[in-house]
Amino acid sequence: MKIRDIEIKNPVIMAPMAGITNMAFRKIVKEFGAGLVYSEMVSDKAICYGNQKTIEMLQVDEGEHPVSIQLFGGEVESMVQAAKFIDEHSNCDIIDINCGCPVNKVLKANAGSKLLQNPQLIYDIVSNIVKNVSKPVTVKIRSGFDKEHINAVEVAKLIEKAGASAIAVHGRTRSQMYEGHADWSIIKAVKEAVSIPVIGNGDIRSVEDARRMLEETGCDAIMIGRAALGNPWLIKQVVESLEHGTDIPEPTYKEKIAWCLTHAKRLMTIEPERIAMSQMRGHAPWYIKGLKSSSAVKNELSKVNTYEELEKILKDYEQFLDTL
Repeated sequence: MKIRDIEIKNPVIMAPMAGITNMAFRKIVKEFGAGLVYSEMVSDKAICYGNQKTIEMLQVDEGEHPVSIQLFGGEVESMVQAAKFIDEHSNCDIIDINCGCPVNKVLKANAGSKLLQNPQLIYDIVSNIVKNVSKPVTVKIRSGFDKEHINAVEVAKLIEKAGASAIAVHGRTRSQMYEGHADWSIIKAVKEAVSIPVIGNGDIRSVEDARRMLEETGCDAIMIGRAALGNPWLIKQVVESLEHGTDIPEPTYKEKIAWCLTHAKRLMTIEPERIAMSQMRGHAPWYIKGLKSSSAVKNELSKVNTYEELEKILKDYEQFLDTL
């Protein structure tokens, strides 16, 4: 699959997730075979104001191409200004426009899925960005704002007309947030309505889900989000199954713990230890989810402040699992 002139080597894509898909996480997912990775969403206003933390989020490591930087905002002028900055100062491959985030903080900025209530504004933002940048522009949307306003097909047609090179569709409405089920029939309807690549998103938790979405919707690629948290093996399992028809076994507890510690070390290369460990309080429990007696360990992990503490908790837990 190609997104304009960018070759995507396989149809397995890692979804953008706020507070998650920083460079450390993206590189892990890339090593597990993802065809494309996305940054956390970045604010157009923060870029325009020269916020240093936000500008640092635009950095891309050589080992993670192709990578898309996702931008959110609700005004044409500031979105264009921020997109031009990314185009000129980031070595990312693609600029993505967030029209799907359901959280209130983003909606208050007239951004994310709030834009689905104003398809003309989406068209104006996308078309003006496309005219002003050299990188391919893509857009991520939801099925609609709520079940009374399912307008993904209408929006997708406008996005294509505006010159976007691909579109990702999450089969939930804004009102659903992350609850209930994603409606894959909407992804299918979008695929049938446009000629640019369509990426399907929502409820892919297994190899079988990935295969079924491709078959049921005809989409060009699938996007995996929360199911890969603490479980990058899912990416590898889907890639190997789709590309080679081979089954990858589930990881052992030793592999899970080793990769959790690798993740922590990588975070410390981009963040101070204190901040890296605050992030690992979220990540580490995902890595050991479903393992024997993990709930007690999760409670300990929620309090870690140093890498040494994290390593001791996990190594002690590994020794406990060795005895079973």
